[in-house]
Amino acid sequence: MEYRNYYLSFLLALFLSCPYSSLLAQNPPYKAVNLGNWLLAEGWMKPSLFEGIVNKDLLDGTQVQLMSTKFQKYLAADNGGGAGIVANRDSASGWETFPLWRVNDTYFNFRVFNKQFMGINNQGDNKIVAVSNSPSNQETFQIIRNSGDPLKIRIKASNGLYWQVRSETLVTADYGQGTSWEESDPSVFRMKIVRTLEGEYQLTNGYGPDKAPQVLRDHWNSYITEDDFTFMSQNGLNAVRIPVGWWIAQDPNPPKPFVGGSLAALDNAFTWAQIHGMKVIVDLHAVEGSQNGNDHSGTRDGFIEWGESYIPQTVSVIDFLAKRYGNRPSLGGIELMNEPQGVNLDSLKKYYKEAYDAVRKYNPNAYVIMSNPLDADSKVLLSFVTGFNKVVLDVHYYNLYSDKFTNMNVQQNIDYINNERASDLSGVSSTNALSFVGEWTDEFLVQGASMQDYQRYGQAQLDVYSRATFGWAYWAYKCQYNHWSLKWMIENGYIKL
Repeated sequence: MEYRNYYLSFLLALFLSCPYSSLLAQNPPYKAVNLGNWLLAEGWMKPSLFEGIVNKDLLDGTQVQLMSTKFQKYLAADNGGGAGIVANRDSASGWETFPLWRVNDTYFNFRVFNKQFMGINNQGDNKIVAVSNSPSNQETFQIIRNSGDPLKIRIKASNGLYWQVRSETLVTADYGQGTSWEESDPSVFRMKIVRTLEGEYQLTNGYGPDKAPQVLRDHWNSYITEDDFTFMSQNGLNAVRIPVGWWIAQDPNPPKPFVGGSLAALDNAFTWAQIHGMKVIVDLHAVEGSQNGNDHSGTRDGFIEWGESYIPQTVSVIDFLAKRYGNRPSLGGIELMNEPQGVNLDSLKKYYKEAYDAVRKYNPNAYVIMSNPLDADSKVLLSFVTGFNKVVLDVHYYNLYSDKFTNMNVQQNIDYINNERASDLSGVSSTNALSFVGEWTDEFLVQGASMQDYQRYGQAQLDVYSRATFGWAYWAYKCQYNHWSLKWMIENGYIKL
């Protein structure tokens, strides 16, 4: 009997050490971390990714305002678009702000408030108008920057001539002279950059087709490795949430400017998770058309285009992911869309239903995660999800991005977690759906907080978010800002799981 017990113990130890030990991986609730900025770039998390791009302050989606130095007036799209460009504004707001589409290092399209593109009028008068819904050669312009003052610019049109302000109501592309960059020159503008985007589109289109593939592959191969899964599994984490973009479904040849190769990296993550007894939550973080206008939505210019017409192709991405990973033992769940905001709720529900059905084609039991709209009450989907099986509601909790947190001290932030966040989470959890705090971080707006302050604040969040029935996922595993990096927080004793 003693020998038999020893033999069984030996077999069990051998099983636990083999790659298939993931069969014992814990079911929900999960203690997870987001692998942000790995398969979907976010420049704020690792700015060095963008360092090699020429004119990296003029990436796709950069919003610029242009002031005529001669008239000291801002350019505007009359009526927000559909008419001419004027130069008669003392200050700049929406109609005076133009998101860029980058053609290459120096050539750009200018989009206006109503989404048309600036171009040369086809009436032969060289007038600059905003009437085209898609850019062509006539809507493509070269930005020429002053070497000593790069925000002082001239703009050359496809006819080889420069923009000039003739009057406060007339901007034309017919100035042929050189310049000494004097303020009195009608072809000189002062460019003000009011917003930049640093997502996957900006990264890949910024480097261009010759450089982007190598930059991305080097990043994918080094940013997250199997060693990281070893670290995570040894420090109390049992799942990862991995943001991906819609173009992964067309790997290895996604539409330009995106680069193939992220699918192989995601395959590796599933393998590493299985080896280390962890689960993978695949999160469709960026959908075609953009569901929130943010960098991480894969947007080109910040406009929210996603809606009813985009549902079929978005469902097809979920179908692809479910077919590929639906029966992998390390699958923890499939999240249908990250952080919708500013989209029609009925369209979102229609999409969620069709995407849920797509997952069920391949696996009747896989968890399907539906992200709560950021601009809606956290309970807005409660009645909708009652008809689904193994569905999860994802809420994101940050004590950031709102004026109400600006003047809170440490204890007030902790009280907010223990009261408001706990109450909100309790409400989300009172359905047939599981609850998931898919993103949170140990950062807040308190200046000069001590290590002990961060420890107390982090522990309060762990205590409350551990009540989520599906679990939680910290944002993120790695980040240049220490309190956003769970790896750094663990290594330096701020958080212990």
